[in-house]
Amino acid sequence: MTTNTIITIGREFGSAGREIGYKVADAFGIKLYDKEMLARAAKESGICEEIFESHDEKPTNSFLYSLVMDTYSMGYSGNTYTDMPINHKVFLAQFDAIKKIANEGPCILVGRCADYALESYSNVVSVFIHADMNARIRRIARIYDVTDAKAKDMIIKTDKKRASYYNYYTNKKWSNADSYELCLNSSELGIEGTAKIIEEYVTLKEKIKKEDRKL
Repeated sequence: MTTNTIITIGREFGSAGREIGYKVADAFGIKLYDKEMLARAAKESGICEEIFESHDEKPTNSFLYSLVMDTYSMGYSGNTYTDMPINHKVFLAQFDAIKKIANEGPCILVGRCADYALESYSNVVSVFIHADMNARIRRIARIYDVTDAKAKDMIIKTDKKRASYYNYYTNKKWSNADSYELCLNSSELGIEGTAKIIEEYVTLKEKIKKEDRKL
């Protein structure tokens, strides 16, 4: 099975979004980028990778946001990061990396506002994966070997961080259905089922587009 589509995946913590993404990537024979986006951005910008990790999906202050938006809209490239606050550099470098990765061909990009960075691309399907809280608690408690109470606390804090970052840098709302093309509940469909739905959706959409071009 092949695809020409770039798939972006937003996900609640504990919803198995990354694992689902890997299954879809395997099915289509394409790469998945998660933390790899940070490594790519670090390499191309010359900024230490640990700095990207420390700022990963974390919001910043409103003044800096305005500065970032002004600079990004003027078309700064990865080689022009000079005399900027570090959060600014990280934001720009990451968005540049996302676009460069997307320009290389079909792939899966997890988190980091990739859907927003690629909103002008015609071959993108944006997916958001959520799950029932109890299912997420069980998954996180098992993976990290923590109590249910600790797992719930980790989920709440991580989701809050992701929502703040997404809402801050985009004109959309994290986890709202209107912000994505496809929203799925992995606790209802399971990991295999959720991956299968994404695969079928992408395949059907490409088929419809191909047929429309023939008309």
